[in-house]
Amino acid sequence: MESSTDGESKRVCIKLENDAVCMVGGRWDELSPEILASIFVRIAPPELMVRSVALVCRSWMETVAGPYCWVEIDLEEWCRRCCIANRSHLIDPTVRKIVRRSRFTFRRISTYRLGNVGFSFVADRGRCLKILQIPQSEITDEVVEKHAGSLVNLTFLDISYCSKVTEKGLKAFGKQCKSLTHLRRNMPLWELPTNFEASDINDQDALIIAETMKGLQRLDLAFNWLSDTGLVAILTQCKALTHLEIQGCWNVQLKGNLEERCEKLVDFRSPWIDEHADGLAVSSDNDSREDESEGESIYSESPSSSDID
Repeated sequence: MESSTDGESKRVCIKLENDAVCMVGGRWDELSPEILASIFVRIAPPELMVRSVALVCRSWMETVAGPYCWVEIDLEEWCRRCCIANRSHLIDPTVRKIVRRSRFTFRRISTYRLGNVGFSFVADRGRCLKILQIPQSEITDEVVEKHAGSLVNLTFLDISYCSKVTEKGLKAFGKQCKSLTHLRRNMPLWELPTNFEASDINDQDALIIAETMKGLQRLDLAFNWLSDTGLVAILTQCKALTHLEIQGCWNVQLKGNLEERCEKLVDFRSPWIDEHADGLAVSSDNDSREDESEGESIYSESPSSSDID
């Protein structure tokens, strides 16, 4: 980062992650914290705001330290890199620090591998929270049952690949988060079996969703174990549903008029994997690029808890 002063104005050059350079100049010292924050969140990810932007001057440091930069908290990429670097223990304390900075006005938070401590802290201070994306988190049913009731304004919940959240935790979210309109509950990819056993079918998630989340408009259940029975329950009870993703749900047969009912939705992704081959190829390419970045850090050095202090 470079800067120059001409008496009344200061121009600052900020280098972003993609090597792009952003020039910010003019009467920056007269801008309100709200306006400065609206600029910062558009040009820099959270870690760069803390590591670079906040070091420019006192007013910028105070803005980054205040709540306006943290209304929407997206730490998912940073959390993933922490896991690659075997520093996942930093995720919960860092999330807590950022939530404190928001002064509990945050409306969105996106993380990865969040633990029980981090989730409890977020939920108990999430009265304004509308979007909670915590894929592959380590949270348990007991913690969800205890703290989900605080998420009264939650509209979008992503608990994909959260293996420790079972039917009990899902029911707790459904019963206590009455504002939910979008649920993402994708599960890990499993191979197409050569034959189906009765034990392979598990409609519990689907039945719980149908019973407790009747206001859903969007539902993602890729690679779930539901069958036609669970799908019928969802279509019957969730009357506001417009978007449904059940890719990889091999137990679904779409018998009778079930396929016709699904096709009436605004967007329906069928179970059959061949219809989404292009999408899987793109996903595979993205995964490969992510693997190639192993060992890299969002920060110039390895992530540490002091980076968000």
